[in-house]
Amino acid sequence: MPKTTSLEAEAAVPPGKMIKELDNVKFAPDHLQDYLWFQRLQKSLEEWTISVSSLTLKPNTLLYEKLPGGNLGDRQLYEEIYDLLGNGALKPEIVEQLMEFLVASKKIRPEMLFQRLEDFYRRWCQGEFIDATPESNLPQKKMLKLAAQNITIGLRQVDIYTGLNVLILLLELHRYAQERDELKQQITFYPSAQPNTENFFTCQLLQIINYSDALEIGNFSTIVGEFLRSGNFRGAYLGDANLTGVNFSGADLSGAYLGDANLTGVNFSSANLSGANLGDANLSGANLSGANLSRTDLGSTNLSGANFIGANLSRANLTHADLNSTNLSNANLSHADLSSANLKNSKLSRADLSNAILFGANLSEANLISVNLSHADLCRADLSGAELCHAILNGTNLSDTILFSTNLSDAILVAADLSYAKLNGAKLNDARLNGAMFLGADLSGVDLSRVSLNDADLSGVILNDADLSGADLSDAVLFGTDLSYANLNNTNLCGSNLSGAILNGADLSHSNLSYAILSGADLSDANLEEMTWGEKQQWKGVRGLETAINVPEALKEQLGLN
Repeated sequence: MPKTTSLEAEAAVPPGKMIKELDNVKFAPDHLQDYLWFQRLQKSLEEWTISVSSLTLKPNTLLYEKLPGGNLGDRQLYEEIYDLLGNGALKPEIVEQLMEFLVASKKIRPEMLFQRLEDFYRRWCQGEFIDATPESNLPQKKMLKLAAQNITIGLRQVDIYTGLNVLILLLELHRYAQERDELKQQITFYPSAQPNTENFFTCQLLQIINYSDALEIGNFSTIVGEFLRSGNFRGAYLGDANLTGVNFSGADLSGAYLGDANLTGVNFSSANLSGANLGDANLSGANLSGANLSRTDLGSTNLSGANFIGANLSRANLTHADLNSTNLSNANLSHADLSSANLKNSKLSRADLSNAILFGANLSEANLISVNLSHADLCRADLSGAELCHAILNGTNLSDTILFSTNLSDAILVAADLSYAKLNGAKLNDARLNGAMFLGADLSGVDLSRVSLNDADLSGVILNDADLSGADLSDAVLFGTDLSYANLNNTNLCGSNLSGAILNGADLSHSNLSYAILSGADLSDANLEEMTWGEKQQWKGVRGLETAINVPEALKEQLGLN
């Protein structure tokens, strides 16, 4: 977009050269034109809110017809708006000073100013001014006025600058009013028009974005992006929109459609996106901390590197989403669908994933410390190298899950299903696995020291070379389990079913086998030093006792092995 040479056109002063004095703004001497322009704008804001008997034209009334009551007529109003705001984009520091002036002024009526600017905005959105005949074409009139001053600026540029500057003022008025009970009902601005039952989505804002970006891609985001915060965009249709880096913090985007939109680096902190559709959108690097995304559609969305700290994603659709290196700490993902999502290297510490669906998801190297995954479905998910210490996985489906080198120390997995899980190199020390299922699971060499596995079903599980020292396996089902060369030192096996279990070479020193069922078990070369057994212990069918080492003398005598 061509640059203007007028200081008035830029409507900006370096922040260091601007000093606020009471209700006004003092500009540096070398910015006299800016000072005069600002004075004109202040005066116009007051004149635009002089009491009028009617703010809307009656049917069949000619455009710009002077309204009754001696007030500033519509034509003069629209002409002044183009004259004052058609030179260039308003800068944040100018807008800030304007709002301070507006709040301090006793002459300006915010609700009336809003109504008049909103009426202009609606007409501008419909192309009423730029499509007017030459004698009534205000953008053209402004362009010719600037040309006479040797300032080159196109017709569309004048029109776009004017409309976007009015949009900025309306957004600021809305934000100001919504913080005040006496104004919030009178000033409610819908940049994309108010949604209704007939047309659920509103396209007005998308048309403005595309119109602005026709001059230069990203033009809308650059000019208006910072002023979208706390705005009302409920039900807006923004599919495929380019909104890179804009500020939607605290905004209401509930029910909005943002599918395929470019939302890279957007600030959505504390925004309301509940029920919105962001499918296939690009939100890489976006800030969604504290945002409400309940029931939001984020399917196949690029969320890599995004910030979701403390966000509400309950019942959200995140299937096939890319959440690589995303921060979801303390986020609420309960009942969310994350099937086949990529969560590699993501941070999910203390997040709530209870009842979430993570079928086939990639959580390798993820930080899941103290996460709540109770009753979640992690079937066929990849959790290799993930940190799950102190995690809660009660009733969680971990069947056929990859848990290579996963840290589950101190985790709670009561009644969890680990059938056919791949647990090579995993750490489960001090975990609670009461009532857990391990059908067909491979736990060879796994650290299970001090785990609680009472009532767990470990039938047919491979536990050779596993460390079960100090573990509680009381009343566990170990039918046909391979415990060869396992470390069962000081392990509680009281009441467990070890029928057909393979315990050759296992270290059972100081273990408790009271009331355990041992029929068909193989104790060849097992270390039975200081082992505890019941007086009525049944040893019939036990194999390998003749080669076991450190068999207690009392047991030898009982079994006639001396």
